[in-house]
Amino acid sequence: MQKVRITDLQKMKESGEKIAMITCYDASFAKEMAIAGVDTILVGDSLGMVVQGHQSTLPVTLEEMIYHTENVARGNRRSFIIADLPFGAYEASKEDAFYAASSLMKAGAEMIKIEGDQDIAGITEFLTKRGIPVCAHIGLLPQSVNILGGYSVQGKELQLAAKLIEDGRAHQTAGAQLLVVECVLAELGEALATALSIPVIGIGAGVETDGQVLVMHDMLGIKGDVTPRFVKDFLAESASLGDPSIQGAFKTYVKAVKEASFPAKEHSF
Repeated sequence: MQKVRITDLQKMKESGEKIAMITCYDASFAKEMAIAGVDTILVGDSLGMVVQGHQSTLPVTLEEMIYHTENVARGNRRSFIIADLPFGAYEASKEDAFYAASSLMKAGAEMIKIEGDQDIAGITEFLTKRGIPVCAHIGLLPQSVNILGGYSVQGKELQLAAKLIEDGRAHQTAGAQLLVVECVLAELGEALATALSIPVIGIGAGVETDGQVLVMHDMLGIKGDVTPRFVKDFLAESASLGDPSIQGAFKTYVKAVKEASFPAKEHSF
């Protein structure tokens, strides 16, 4: 299997090929995803909810993110690995951010992801100038759920939509090589992908972004208390096609993303 690099993801955007990303937290699933053709694995702090049973991502520690990143890296042979910087690991200072990011890179990450608008673009610039690739995350920010007042669609108002585009541009100017946008109107997801030269990966952001990401447990039909609108059960779909396996679900997801049949209108805002 040929290893996916950040340059490959950029070429995919330029050629119009969609990027398939799934969260992952251990070696066994990482191996299955790589075989299934998943382009990018995100070691997400979503593990706080789907693995640890917390009500949010906030309790996840840097040490836990390092541990899960090491596990994923040992199982992966193809996919590009991104790891989340957890809440509290980078907000206080740029030096804290560098320590946390470099720790995740040493654990096997090839890029780190930070949540926040243009106000933290300075952290993006600080890290990229020191050899740490950055994926910025805008829109709905799970680490800021207490400020946002819950999990809701972002950028509905014209002024807020324009600000999100400016947030994306600020991170790109600061050196970010990838952007994740979560839970926004489909029209805004498309506008971001058009406005930026770097790949824009959507989760609940419509089909016109440069790729899609889902939490692994969600796309395998492992339901929590609430199932977000943008989630689809790919294990059930794969089973309906004659392959009731985990790898079959991953392959079905990759195919749907590549063909732009997912997300459909019912999965978008």
